[in-house]
Amino acid sequence: MNMREIKIEKMVLSIGATGEQLEKGAKLLQIISGMKAIKVKSKKRIPSLGVRPGLEIGCKVTMRGEKIIPLLKRLLQAVNNEIKEKQVEKNHFSFGIHEYIEIPEIEYQREVGILGLNVTVDFIRKGKRIERRKIKKGKMARKQEVANEEIIQYLEKNLGTKIIGKSEEIEK
Repeated sequence: MNMREIKIEKMVLSIGATGEQLEKGAKLLQIISGMKAIKVKSKKRIPSLGVRPGLEIGCKVTMRGEKIIPLLKRLLQAVNNEIKEKQVEKNHFSFGIHEYIEIPEIEYQREVGILGLNVTVDFIRKGKRIERRKIKKGKMARKQEVANEEIIQYLEKNLGTKIIGKSEEIEK
């Protein structure tokens, strides 16, 4: 693997909810990923939405390693293996699934009901550790960041995903 080659660093599955919906969301993430979900707490106060610091507002699962690719392929099938160009950003891409029953091999769960989730996939290039380590921390050159075009090429080549551009969105 050369220094310019990109790879998937992690995939984060998340659901935003409070109260009873939060428990259902955590159960759903465990069913999909096979991992225990952690709850995310609010840091800010937003009175108009009834959010206060320390309130549990969502749950997430972070996956790393070889388990990502098979699950990512199934999650992309839920959105017809298509992603809009604007969903791809520098170093990552994200998409949402409106109803988890659209994911292949996942049946409807009566105790969960109907829920949607967000999927974010982060890409990395070799050498990123220089920025993250504690001792002799360094700065990364801008060319070490993963560009949108590189992510699009990776998705098309490795996962067979179709990228919908701005002109194609207007036609639909």
